[in-house]
Amino acid sequence: MSVRLPDLISYLDQHLSSQLIKDYCPNGLQVEGKKEIHTIVTGVTASEALIDAAIEHQADAILVHHGYFWKGESQVITGMKKARIGKLLANDISLITYHLPIDVHPEHGNNAQLANLLGIKNVTAVESISPKGVLMQGELESPMTAEMFGKKITTALQRAPMISSVRNQLIETIGWCTGGGQGYIDKAAELGLDAFLTGEASEQTIHSSREQNIDFFAAGHHATERYGVKAVGEYIAEQLDINVVFVDIHNPV
Repeated sequence: MSVRLPDLISYLDQHLSSQLIKDYCPNGLQVEGKKEIHTIVTGVTASEALIDAAIEHQADAILVHHGYFWKGESQVITGMKKARIGKLLANDISLITYHLPIDVHPEHGNNAQLANLLGIKNVTAVESISPKGVLMQGELESPMTAEMFGKKITTALQRAPMISSVRNQLIETIGWCTGGGQGYIDKAAELGLDAFLTGEASEQTIHSSREQNIDFFAAGHHATERYGVKAVGEYIAEQLDINVVFVDIHNPV
């Protein structure tokens, strides 16, 4: 089976409510390729390695969380950007990107998928943070130490997190934001949560953890954001009856 490119973009825009979300890059179609889509490769970032994998799979489109044309980046197409876009154009492959819409989707988003993997229950979005769903809070299925929760993360994500364990008490409540969400640790502390989980850490993040008495876990930007685009791909494969292949390009960050 196949789907027309404009129909695919329209379907994704509607499913991910992309028109309602202000973002740092254009969401939807970023590079136009074939009009008829039979095979889609999904992945976290539109790296050259992912494009090469899409060519190998004879894909008509690539769907990613991290695409191109970010606010503040150079607009010229040279070097690495030229090589990537050149391969897309030479092989007539469309690049489709959804950044924040894939972070915040209540079922298929990165935050929702991470909660499922880690068994977090009573999940709610922190209403004061926009867009809704960027910062989440919930409860662990059963209280556990920071060390135990670190082992659970390692098992679920195949990557050991960096841990700042400061409370010496069991963790019951947790806030999280996948990817580069370390700045939200202060809001999590303000909410009185026991712990905060994200992908990355900055130097000041550890001081925030220590001084505000909140356990902190940095489980990797890539590792925490594998599962949203994968879930979206699996959903459209089922709904639109097209071939979708998830390719995980290893990234230790």
